[in-house]
Amino acid sequence: MVTFTLNGETKSVDLNPDMPLLWVLRDELKMTGTKFGCGVASCGACTVHIDGEPTRSCQTAVGDLDGAVITTIEGVETREASAIQAAWVELQVPQCGYCQSGQIMSASALLAETPKPTDEDIDYAMEGNICRCASYSRIRKAIHRAAEILEA
Repeated sequence: MVTFTLNGETKSVDLNPDMPLLWVLRDELKMTGTKFGCGVASCGACTVHIDGEPTRSCQTAVGDLDGAVITTIEGVETREASAIQAAWVELQVPQCGYCQSGQIMSASALLAETPKPTDEDIDYAMEGNICRCASYSRIRKAIHRAAEILEA
């Protein structure tokens, strides 16, 4: 039995401890905002926050999460996430939208750590978050815009 906090609620699961968190979230707990992209932690679609850190859930075994605090796109309610979401809408970042939950989770973690990121900070933090529509310049602009929103 593994017990963790998910989006503010205590959850216990009795599953194979090697099962990736992604499948626990999607199949067992019906939290489908976290997406499957590659299964090898290379695309970022499955990014969640574990104890405040952006983490690829497709390669994180649920057995390693006893006592962890996990936040998914459904539960992210920080000032940074709100600013990111507002900037995403204002600048019309998404195209197909598939990668957006992972992008938002990574970007909100960046702003929590670095309130006024440089282009280099953004590139480093967002590295490995693949956008099939190649919206990278809009994503960067939106992160800068979110930083402005947070400053206001």
